[in-house]
Amino acid sequence: MSETVKVPELAKQTESRPIEWDWVDRRIWTDNMLAALGNGVKGNKWFSLIDKVYRLSTLRAAWERVKANRGAAGIDKQSIEAFAANAEHYLNELATALEQGSYRPQAVRRVEIDKGAGKMRPLGIPTVKDRIVQTAVKLVIEPIFENEFLEMSYGFRPGRGCKDALREVDRWLKEGFIYVVDADIKAYFDSISHELLEDRIEEYISDGRLLDILASWLKQDIVKGTERWTPVGGTPQGALCKSLHNPPYAKKPIMQSIGLKHSIFAVFGRFSLHNI
Repeated sequence: MSETVKVPELAKQTESRPIEWDWVDRRIWTDNMLAALGNGVKGNKWFSLIDKVYRLSTLRAAWERVKANRGAAGIDKQSIEAFAANAEHYLNELATALEQGSYRPQAVRRVEIDKGAGKMRPLGIPTVKDRIVQTAVKLVIEPIFENEFLEMSYGFRPGRGCKDALREVDRWLKEGFIYVVDADIKAYFDSISHELLEDRIEEYISDGRLLDILASWLKQDIVKGTERWTPVGGTPQGALCKSLHNPPYAKKPIMQSIGLKHSIFAVFGRFSLHNI
C-alpha cells in the first residue's frame, strides 16, 4: 500500500475564502444581514424571515425568475401566460395570503420523463403560484445555508456546478492524487427523510411560519392521472423545493464519515477523490 499523503482537513467555506455575495438580491439581503452571516446571529438561528418573503418586491423578483424559466402548468392548469395576464393581482393575492397565514400549496402534478434504457424519471410540477412562493423563499433563505457549505461542495449552489467540480478533480489528478471514487445515492430525492430534513433546517431557522410553509411543501399531495397520494418521504424532482430542501440536508459531507480526505460533491455527492 502506498504511503498516505497528508492533506489538510476540510474547512467551512467561510474559513477558507470569503463568499462572494454578488448573486444575492440586495433588496432582501442588506449589508447588516450579510454582516450577520459572517459574524453569526444570536443562537445561530434566524428569526422573522416571513416578512421578507411576502414583500411585493420579493414576490415580483420571484415571478420574474419563474417567468424566465417558463415551464408547464400545474394541477390548476394555469400557464405562465395566463398568470402574466394578471400578474400584479395574483402577486398581491399571494402577498396577502402569506402575510395572513392562509397560504396553502396545491397538489403537485406528477409526470414521467424518459431517462433512456427503458427507465423513467418522475417529475413533479407545482402550480405557477407555488413556484413563485418557493422562489421567494429561496431568495430569502439560500444565503443562510450557502454560508454553511464546505468549499468542496458544488451541487445546487449559485455560481457552481459539475464542470467546476471536474476542474477540481483535474487539478488534484495533476497533483498526484490517483484514485477516483464515483458514487451515486440511488433514488436520493425520493428517499430524503422529512423528519431529518426539518431538524436540519430548524438548526438555522426559527421563524415558525416559514418552517410551516417549508413543511407544507414536503407534504404536498401528488396527483398522477386519477391517483392522488400524500408522500411520507422525499422531495418532488422538478419542483424548486428540491433544490431548496437539498442544501441543508446535504451540507454535512458523507464522504468524510468514511475516511476520505478529499471529496467533491457535484450534483448530489457524485464525485469524490482521494490519495491512498
